[in-house]
Amino acid sequence: MKRGFGSRRQFLSESGNGMGLLGLAALLNQQGLLAGEKGCPSAGSIETPFTPKKPHFAARAKAVISLFMSGGVGQMDTFDPKPMLDKYAGQPLSGKGEIVVRQGHPGPLMPSPFTFKQYGKSGMPVSEIFPNVARHVDDMAFIRSVIGRSNDHVMASYELATGSIRMGAPSVGAWVTYGLGSENQNLPAYVVIYDARGGPFGGPSNWTAGYMPAVFQGTIFRSAGDPIVDLTPPASVTAEQQRARLDLLGKLNSLDERRNPANSDLAARINSYELAYRMQSCAPEAVDMDHESDVTKKLYGLDNDVTAPFGRQCLMARRLVERGVRFIQLYHGGLGNQNTDTWDAHENVKDNHTRHAAEVDTPIAGLIADLKGRGMLDDTLVIWQSEFGRMPISQRGVGRDHNPGTMTIFMAGAKVKGGQAIGASDDFGYKAEVQPITVHDLHATILHLLGMDHTRLTYAYQGRNMRLTDVYGVPIPQVVA
Repeated sequence: MKRGFGSRRQFLSESGNGMGLLGLAALLNQQGLLAGEKGCPSAGSIETPFTPKKPHFAARAKAVISLFMSGGVGQMDTFDPKPMLDKYAGQPLSGKGEIVVRQGHPGPLMPSPFTFKQYGKSGMPVSEIFPNVARHVDDMAFIRSVIGRSNDHVMASYELATGSIRMGAPSVGAWVTYGLGSENQNLPAYVVIYDARGGPFGGPSNWTAGYMPAVFQGTIFRSAGDPIVDLTPPASVTAEQQRARLDLLGKLNSLDERRNPANSDLAARINSYELAYRMQSCAPEAVDMDHESDVTKKLYGLDNDVTAPFGRQCLMARRLVERGVRFIQLYHGGLGNQNTDTWDAHENVKDNHTRHAAEVDTPIAGLIADLKGRGMLDDTLVIWQSEFGRMPISQRGVGRDHNPGTMTIFMAGAKVKGGQAIGASDDFGYKAEVQPITVHDLHATILHLLGMDHTRLTYAYQGRNMRLTDVYGVPIPQVVA
């Protein structure tokens, strides 16, 4: 299915303007699609792009919550301790070939400014900056040998998001919703919530549908204020006026669809109107956290100005998963000020990582505890990641530069065996040494946990059956066992 960039831009423009018609969908009313639970209209028997689809095999997860720490987290400062950095502090990193840095000013080996302790029955070591997350290590698998292909923020972010370092490929969330649909027809299947300080490196291309129909792209929920813009119809427009507009729109769309049956942009536009109507009844309740108990709010850190912003994102993610949303992408770190508002610790790794870990430690721990307490962790995959790791050598004595040679990611839930470390970086945390794991392997693993064989999940485009994993990828054995 060939789609030009021009038609996609046209669709986004038209659907963006059309989202102002978030009022009553008279087309659905005419088809008797207004009956639903708890005041939510139902999609009835209509086939939508998000009608649930059967997985290839029994799934261990039905939903994913991805926690992306934008900017690049230092593995040796969080979940991959390197005592050899203390032993050889101040000495050059030798025997590794050419040392490639992004911003220059390479210095000698620099130990972590943080201490580590062992936690849980498994004795997993965790940095002092994550005391609350540390309490859940027995539910978490730490993958210490993930490798990337770029030391550029944008390209590395695209790789984690889409499997490609170039923009234009469909994101993981798009692939998941394309392959499985959604368990809830009244909310988006794929939701993105980014930091109130700004979006991540690379912007919307991180949650794009790429060459797939536009309907599979992520839907933005705001992390501050009203999560969904223009959800309430304007007071100046009556229900009768909305019905007349949508009646006319339905007739025009039907004519256009008959003339252009292969136009996926049009189908996506029509679906957006239908979903918008259903969201008017369901979304306000889904994103309303006022009725959560004080105990729950405190669990996520909503009682603290430092932790509340990311806590709201995590609590909203849990509420969305409860309501059948398939894939939720949360971003922490926004491009207000790159050096202070993201994890990009060029200037001072101690100050940077201390500040940002304090913002997310309680919310992440609260999310895992809440999911587990509600019996939801067994079939929800929580994945914590960043676009790359950081260098074991110093930058100007106190910072660390980008390092795609190794990074640490953790997974929890979906019956993944916790309390284990998978793979290993070298003694200094410079390169993955034992069981290097590519992003394609990581994506194959996520799809496997969702019941999909990554080699069978394909989309025909320009004469080729495209895959999220291209022609690569092997599920991580210790995770899928």
